[in-house]
Amino acid sequence: MRITSYGQYLTQLTQFPVIFPINAYLVREDDGFTLIDTQFSNALKILAAAQNLGAPIKRILLTHAHSDHVGSLDALHAALPDAEVMISVRDARFLTGDMSLDPGEPQTKLRGGYVTVSTRPTRLLSPGDRIGSLEVFASPGHTPGHVAFFDTRDRSLIAGDALQTQGGIAVAGELRILFPVSPFATWNRPLSLQSARALRALNPSRLAVGHGPVLENPAVAMDKAIAEAQSHVEKDTSHAS
Repeated sequence: MRITSYGQYLTQLTQFPVIFPINAYLVREDDGFTLIDTQFSNALKILAAAQNLGAPIKRILLTHAHSDHVGSLDALHAALPDAEVMISVRDARFLTGDMSLDPGEPQTKLRGGYVTVSTRPTRLLSPGDRIGSLEVFASPGHTPGHVAFFDTRDRSLIAGDALQTQGGIAVAGELRILFPVSPFATWNRPLSLQSARALRALNPSRLAVGHGPVLENPAVAMDKAIAEAQSHVEKDTSHAS
C-alpha cells in the first residue's frame, strides 16, 4: 500500500496503486484519526498505517456504499469496536441489502458493486453535519446518498467518487480511457454534474478522490472537468428530447 501525506492533516492510503488505485484517507484530529473509506479487504494494512503514523483510528466515515469503499468495514469494526461508523442516511440502506429507490429519486439503474455488511452505523449523516473538523456535503449522482467531506481547517475536499483523477480529472460518469470504470459505476450523470458544481463552489485548496492522485489548487482542473461533463449531459438531454 502506498502512503502519501498532504499538508498537516491528510494522508492518502492507496491500495493497488499501479493497476487499480483505490484510496482511503486518514484525517488527523486532536484525539486521533478519522478514516474515510475502507478499500477492499485491507484492514490490516490500514491499521498498520495508522499505527505507524502514531495515532489511533477513532472514527470511520464512508463517502458511499460501493464495495471498494466499504469492503474492509466489517474487519475494521471487529478490530476497532469502539470506533464510530458513519455513512449518509440514504446510502446506509444499501449496507443492509435494501436496493430500492425512493419515489422522488431519478429511477435510473443503480450501478457499481454493492455489498451487504454486518456492521451497523453508529450515526447517520446529513448535509451540514460536522465530525470533528470535517463538514458533510451532499454529492449524489455516483450513488443516491454519496457525500463528500470538507476539512474546515485547510479546505481539503475528500470527494470520494464524485470526481476521479486517475487517467485525468473527470466528473463521475465521464469516461477516461486509462481508468474507464466510472461510467459503469455511476447511477445518475446529471446529478453527478450538479454535485461537482456544488463541490467546486467550496473553492477547495486540494481535491482528494477515491481513484487517483490528490490535486493541489484544483480549481482550474475542476472547471475543465465540469465543462466537459456539462457538454455531454446537454448532448444526452437533446438526444432524448
